Amino acid sequence: MAAGMFAILFLCSFLSSISSPVFSQTAGADGVRIRDDAPQRYTVKAGDTLWDISGHFLHSPWRWPSVWRKNPQIDNPHLIYPGDVLTLRDCDGRPCISLERGRNVVKISPEMRALPRREVITPLPMSVLEAFLREHRIVADAEPLNELAYVIAGDNKRLISGAGDPIFARVADSADVAALTSGAPLGIFRPGERYQDVAGQPLGRELIGIGEAALISRDGDVVKLSVQKAAQEVRNNDILLPLETRLQPQDMRPRVPQHDVAGHIVGVPGGVRFIGRLQVIAIDLGTEDGLQPGHVLRIDQQGERVVDPRTEELVKLPDETAGTLVVFRPYDKISYAIVMEATNTLAVGDAVRPPR
Repeated sequence: MAAGMFAILFLCSFLSSISSPVFSQTAGADGVRIRDDAPQRYTVKAGDTLWDISGHFLHSPWRWPSVWRKNPQIDNPHLIYPGDVLTLRDCDGRPCISLERGRNVVKISPEMRALPRREVITPLPMSVLEAFLREHRIVADAEPLNELAYVIAGDNKRLISGAGDPIFARVADSADVAALTSGAPLGIFRPGERYQDVAGQPLGRELIGIGEAALISRDGDVVKLSVQKAAQEVRNNDILLPLETRLQPQDMRPRVPQHDVAGHIVGVPGGVRFIGRLQVIAIDLGTEDGLQPGHVLRIDQQGERVVDPRTEELVKLPDETAGTLVVFRPYDKISYAIVMEATNTLAVGDAVRPPR
């Protein structure tokens, strides 16, 4: 299903599922609540995500998949672009939404003009996620890295190298030679932080992406490569690994996990202490817990402990929901997620669980 279908189908089917044309915050059987300030018209802008658009209409933007139904008011709901207008109106006594397709106005003249390519609206800020994954990944800490090779020297005995420089690496004992010589770009990584859960059990080790390289030649167990990209300087002992597959927008459909899970924020790549919206975090749940890309979890902050003024006992106040995250790259025991909503400043140790 094309990425742009998500917003239109969610908006149209959600609105048509409400029995009164007057908006109400009352939750239906599926838990969907419309906002009191939902707009009558919304013009899609460049930089919007389907989450953003849904948030203009719903209190819980991830709820739209539960009400997907084709709406006859939309001729082609498969794609949505900047400039398109979503119009809220009455359809036989029930609210519905129609799509007015935005069109570029082109002045006719005797010369040829190239129209700019319009980018389809994606479910989440994919450019942010892809940029992050170019520089971060996680491997199981208890297993070998399964590296293809490791850097042993730069050209002319350089200790550090950058984009455009040749480097030399030695093939690792466990290397998949076919992957090394396939011609596909290779990632250059450096071991980073080790993640643990709240009980101190290892979850995985983060690798920091330094850049990308391409094979030039091989002589026995020594290979020569050209550094194609470099976010940092390439050093001896940096490792070469195949690049992970890119995120696909159609795989990022936000939805709630089908079973109950509970975990915590265990880290913030880059060493940031406090966490806000669009910050990438690591949580101590992964594929072994049933997490998949697109799974939505709420973030709860632990209630403070206060002294009862009469009994002088310590009383724990209730936990409070302070944000929402979406998982985008799960590993076995740990996942990367992006914070999509934050009402308070979040921190490592905050609890995560499915939304109510």
